[in-house]
Amino acid sequence: MDKLQEQLCGLLADICHSEEVRRNSDIHLFDTGLLDSFGVVELLLALEDKLGLQVPISEFDREEWATPRQIAAKLEAFQ
Repeated sequence: MDKLQEQLCGLLADICHSEEVRRNSDIHLFDTGLLDSFGVVELLLALEDKLGLQVPISEFDREEWATPRQIAAKLEAFQ
């Protein structure tokens, strides 16, 4: 797990109130109910605040941001 993915999983663990996202980077966040629309907004704000990554809401696609691994891959473009 690279540094970005590790940081992302830490943010997701806090937002989702679950350590499972640290253990399983392929867990489907929406299907499991770990992340919802409010959580997405919280995640985007945390990405900017904690990691300095400004991700426009228009870049969010639920299918492409379904797992921590997918999110980390998308975030690499914003570094």
